Amino acid sequence: MTVLTNETARTDVINRLRRAEGQLRGVQRMVEEGESCLKISQQLSAVRKALDSTYLRMTLCYMEQELQQQIPAEQMQTPAMESLLKDMEGLLARIG
Repeated sequence: MTVLTNETARTDVINRLRRAEGQLRGVQRMVEEGESCLKISQQLSAVRKALDSTYLRMTLCYMEQELQQQIPAEQMQTPAMESLLKDMEGLLARIG
């Protein structure tokens, strides 16, 4: 089982989740205070985008870590591999 071992990536994901959590608490307050449905929907959309972005980051971290276990380190550091990972990020970002 792969776990998130890269400390920088882990910190990034945690910060993204905390931001989304704060946004979601804000949406709850908006509902409690009777804010308009349009404004609430806009904020929910922002929360979804934040979570989608976090999911993308987690998926890329998983892919990188799995590849690092299968491919020698010197091959992971090539421009071709960096380009492949960048392309995968772009493709995954379009799925959502």
